[in-house]
Amino acid sequence: MTFKYSIGENSKLVDETIKKLNDENVVDRIWKKDYTVWSNDPTEISNRLGWLDSVDVTGKSVKEINKFVDEVKDAGYTHALLMGMGGSSLAPEVFRLTFGVKKGYLDLAVIDSTHPQVVMEYAKKFNPATTLYIVSTKSGGTVETFSFMKFFYNYALHILEKDEVGKHFVAITDPESGLQKVAEELNFRKIFLNDPNIGGRFSALSLFGIVPAALIGVDIEKFLSLAKEETLNCKNSGKEISKNISAVIGSIIGTLGKKGIDKLTYIISPKFSYAGAWIEQLIAESTGKVGKGILPVDLESVEAPEYYSNDRLFVYLKLKDDMTYNEKLNSLKLNGFPLIEIEAESIYDLGKQYFLWEFATAIAGWVMQIQPFDQPNVEQAKIVARQMMKEYEEKGKLPELKPLLQDKGITVFGDIKSNSIDKVLSTFLSDIKGGKNYVSIQAYLTPNKETTDALQKLRTSIQKKYKVATTLGFGPRFLHSTGQLHKGDAGNGYFIQFTSSIEEDLPIPENPGEESTSITFGILIKAQALGDRQALIDNKRKVLTIDLGRDVIDSLSILTL
Repeated sequence: MTFKYSIGENSKLVDETIKKLNDENVVDRIWKKDYTVWSNDPTEISNRLGWLDSVDVTGKSVKEINKFVDEVKDAGYTHALLMGMGGSSLAPEVFRLTFGVKKGYLDLAVIDSTHPQVVMEYAKKFNPATTLYIVSTKSGGTVETFSFMKFFYNYALHILEKDEVGKHFVAITDPESGLQKVAEELNFRKIFLNDPNIGGRFSALSLFGIVPAALIGVDIEKFLSLAKEETLNCKNSGKEISKNISAVIGSIIGTLGKKGIDKLTYIISPKFSYAGAWIEQLIAESTGKVGKGILPVDLESVEAPEYYSNDRLFVYLKLKDDMTYNEKLNSLKLNGFPLIEIEAESIYDLGKQYFLWEFATAIAGWVMQIQPFDQPNVEQAKIVARQMMKEYEEKGKLPELKPLLQDKGITVFGDIKSNSIDKVLSTFLSDIKGGKNYVSIQAYLTPNKETTDALQKLRTSIQKKYKVATTLGFGPRFLHSTGQLHKGDAGNGYFIQFTSSIEEDLPIPENPGEESTSITFGILIKAQALGDRQALIDNKRKVLTIDLGRDVIDSLSILTL
């Protein structure tokens, strides 16, 4: 792995940061798990530094993991469906999309959408007789993950013999969590208990990432040994910070972020590009709080320099010999945009990237005087969503918003003055400023290719017209990723929330193995959208909600800038 950077006039500031990093012995203190690097209060720091040891701790489980993989292959399993949110699902998804599936191993998919259409599609796609269901949650009580588990347990129960169902389920969780108890009661085939001193977004190199990786045929011993190279490089660099890539990157991100260059835009080689979603959660949830934050920008269209403002820091993460973005990145560099370049030897360097970005994030937190291991605003949206679901259970309906406009099958909710569906977006964005603001598209829709392409087209139009950073996230997935930053940063975001009609709903069982139900996936995703909308408004964010009705693609085509 090679590394270089070009940051122009910012070099002096970064050099000062690195000097301070050395003077205060920060790298060594982090390795000694000194919580005072970030705060005088050890809460959610002292018990969140286990990621520093993940490579070694997980390495001790390699034989057990490989034995388990051989066991399920021999038992005839051909597919795996992992249910999880945030840190429990993003790393497994990155593994699957980056490495593919080795012949003879399990074809793994990740479900992290509560949209009933998505749940139904996965139910139809995966035959319970040959599917291993992986329930992955650190806390053991994540509402989406438990809802998936209850639904798919009952779905399997309708097809398999009752005493066979548990053999098709695996849990990855923390010791003594609610999931461990349920998994024991339901006789799950296997319960993997992870190091509890690791936060979800820092868990890629723990059992949460490595068990799913092994199931698709990744050589986890090789993968961890390469990751170990980066941990040793970081740990043994001492005062020679220039040799510590992660510390230098963290210093650059934090220093430029304090200066207002806080839109971290990464451009990644196609074969490696899925890592962006994992980096996005790590950066956003770790830095987006107390009125500060670095906005990670993933999968944005790579455009000419004139479409960017001066709040951009680019990261070019490329695989060796890949030239896809070289020309465009050189153009950005020649036009004075700060750029970090990292070249990886192969996709197995993903393990190095996981650790590099974890340590860089910890350093950036120190630079910006942010505690990177908590997520104080995440619970806000959850609380409001729970209140709304309780209201549904009591009254039989969710709270209703007063519409601003209704036309052409589209309903708009927001605090703007507009009498035209066609112009509602341009009105909402009329006072946006390049170099300061950003636009977040939040889609509580089915995350299929057609919808994603349509939203990316809209995203690019916004980016080019207003010269602002843009992000796209599907709900409720993004609530466990960028949701913290949306509510905890300096408040420069404009949030466009898309919902749609739900044609066919699915009940969520009260308990696994029971038919009784009081809520559906459709109600859950609507409550989550309403809850996050209210949490954003409570934090004085600018929010526009657009219900696209029955035909999402046609409705999106009506909305213009």
